[in-house]
Amino acid sequence: MATPSACAPPPVPGPPLAAPGLALTGDVSPVHDPTIVMEGGLAHLFSTTSQIRQPPGLVHWRTSRDLLSWAHNGAVFPELPAWAAAAVPGAKGIWAPDISHVAGEFRLYYSVSTFGKNTSAIGLVVSKTLLTSDPRFGWVDKGLVVRSGAQDDFNAIDPDLLVDRSGRHWLSFGSFWTGIKLIELDPLTGKPGDRPKMHALARRSAPGAIEAPEMIERGGRFYLFASIDFCCRGVDSTYSTIVGRAESPTGPFVDTEGRPLLEGGGTTFLHADRDPTRRFVGPGHVTILSTGGADFVAYHAYDRETAGRPTLRIQRIDWSPDGWPVAR
Repeated sequence: MATPSACAPPPVPGPPLAAPGLALTGDVSPVHDPTIVMEGGLAHLFSTTSQIRQPPGLVHWRTSRDLLSWAHNGAVFPELPAWAAAAVPGAKGIWAPDISHVAGEFRLYYSVSTFGKNTSAIGLVVSKTLLTSDPRFGWVDKGLVVRSGAQDDFNAIDPDLLVDRSGRHWLSFGSFWTGIKLIELDPLTGKPGDRPKMHALARRSAPGAIEAPEMIERGGRFYLFASIDFCCRGVDSTYSTIVGRAESPTGPFVDTEGRPLLEGGGTTFLHADRDPTRRFVGPGHVTILSTGGADFVAYHAYDRETAGRPTLRIQRIDWSPDGWPVAR
């Protein structure tokens, strides 16, 4: 005689698992190191571009009306600026742009470097508008902002601009070496003065795998996001994103446990383990966008279903009762 358990119907399968975040379509890959700004009802996204095995132009540009469907919109540069090619011999692309609308123009900071070296430079290019049909449109390169070399203990890549509530302009940057740095900029030029004071914001012990800062101000506090561990290895990437906060853009930044980011602290914000599908790995190099009364985080991750291609991802941000960001 069959037992009752043997006669029980098989379990009903639940709904298929879905990766967290928005369901994106269109031209979302390859996208590495995204940055987003809004103008004219459009989201404008810019990303790292190599001269090798990618369409023409540098700092590729995409647009969307709903943050869901994305279309390619050309590139910012036809080729590497002459000053950048001279400053960083062997550079094959432009990395990690950062776009902001300040002082009546769009300012796009960008990085020029070679993998594994800190002979690097951050430049600035501007346009009055991003709407190509507007006669005011046109990118004008302003050249060098800050640079680093083998004699320095920092790496001048991965820029991020913050304009604080008092109107002061701050540029954070850094990758490996001694971590994330911050300098103040002249609001009129978007560049530092002579010998600007350099503040240390975050670091990790050797091999010092921390980079890609993104700083925002919310509720009178400053939040610093950074990527840790290793990107650029496809499905073997171990990248993830941490966050800390401070009362000043110069720090000190601490995590939810009170651990200083200068001593290796950081609360996990994005991690591959938080994707139940295990499809997207290495989530990092974030940009924060506030639009329509909501906050979003955009970043790249490596898609297991496309052999590890870097792919745009966007998630909604909620805020905990004690003021910490949570990606949904």
